[in-house]
Amino acid sequence: MGDYDGTTVLFDLDGVLVDSAESIVTGLTAWAVERGLDVDTVLAHHHGRTDQDLVRLLAPHLDPVSEASRIEAHEATAGDGVRAMPFAHELLNALDGRGRPWAVVTSGGDRIAHARITTTGLPLPRVLVTADDVSEGKPHPAPYLLGAERMRVPPERCVVVEDSASGVRSGLDAGMPVVAVASTVAPTDLSHATTVVEDLEAVAGLLL
Repeated sequence: MGDYDGTTVLFDLDGVLVDSAESIVTGLTAWAVERGLDVDTVLAHHHGRTDQDLVRLLAPHLDPVSEASRIEAHEATAGDGVRAMPFAHELLNALDGRGRPWAVVTSGGDRIAHARITTTGLPLPRVLVTADDVSEGKPHPAPYLLGAERMRVPPERCVVVEDSASGVRSGLDAGMPVVAVASTVAPTDLSHATTVVEDLEAVAGLLL
């Protein structure tokens, strides 16, 4: 049995279950150019943030709600590059086969999250918490606390699987252990997590 046997698993989506890096970079680049923003600055600050929080940070003169929709539209247009992360299908199937509850808690909006899950052929989670469900996104603990609430379990009976520094902080501040997957950033950037691993196969070794 793994270190977190019996816990409810709360997965981040992008960079954990889904490789959407190409789609995100293409969409954010198009938006930055459209709004006259520095592309490198936008790309440097998006990871682990909701689109609305990104707009508030880098373009406070623009409306975050309408701009988030524009970013989402750009990313949806570039959706052909989205694929499941290695071992994502196997891990989710193994959890389902053992009756282990799991959910997805993402900084993306409803439309883009559903599209990415569907495109990759991954199973739809029983609970999906997106940026449209919370007023404060990661690194605030609200997304993961809502995930636990909707799964009807206390936070301490959950384990988070993340790939961003802000996502790790969100999970920890929600009172949950966090397994960080170094799939998109260096392991040193995730050193505040409970555990850092290389990939989802290593995650499976901890969960199953």
